[in-house]
Amino acid sequence: VTAKKMPTLHRHEEEKFFVNAEGRKEPVPSIHDRPSKELSVVVPSYNEEDRLPLMMDEALDYLEKRQKQDPSFTYEVIVVNDGSKDQTTKVVMEYCKKYGSDKVRLFSVVKNGGKGGAVRMGVFSSRGKKILMADADGATKFADIEKVEEGLKNLQPWPNQMAISCGSRAHLEKDSVAKRSYFRTLLMYGFHFLVWFLCVKEIRDTQCGFKLLTREAALRTFSTLHIERW
Repeated sequence: VTAKKMPTLHRHEEEKFFVNAEGRKEPVPSIHDRPSKELSVVVPSYNEEDRLPLMMDEALDYLEKRQKQDPSFTYEVIVVNDGSKDQTTKVVMEYCKKYGSDKVRLFSVVKNGGKGGAVRMGVFSSRGKKILMADADGATKFADIEKVEEGLKNLQPWPNQMAISCGSRAHLEKDSVAKRSYFRTLLMYGFHFLVWFLCVKEIRDTQCGFKLLTREAALRTFSTLHIERW
């Protein structure tokens, strides 16, 4: 209703390349290419040098174990550095060297553009048949990816190969309310009411970082992204 035209998608010349584990520049893949991985994990990061290692350790431990159990399962973890001013780049490059650039990649934006823009860059540079958005804070247990995978599977048949499965914390709401201040609880319910009243009545925003998309759904969704901030 409010969008006047399609968003202008522009990528800086420096953002068309990434530095691999050996320190060499490689061209960034495109979502328009044929997928070569089963799963791409996109992690937007801004000043996350402290929280990112915990998330990366848990994610890579899970993904490596899963690959050993099923050699046909292939993955990549894409960390998008959204103009961090701390040591986020250095932290991620240590994982690139440990696991190799085929499994862990660091893409950096020239100028901080916001979480939405960072996720889009990672999605557009992914090689997976399925693409998972995951937050750098590790607030969601990574093994719970199996729940959103099950949700995606249950949506089949996918119209035009498009489907999206979003993680939910609705079942934890009573516990979280008990731990919140009255003011935060009031804000939460007020926000839920506005979403219900102004937008959609069947969907509740439960603030979970996990969102799993098919490749085609990711292309269609992020090609029309207008809001690039958080």
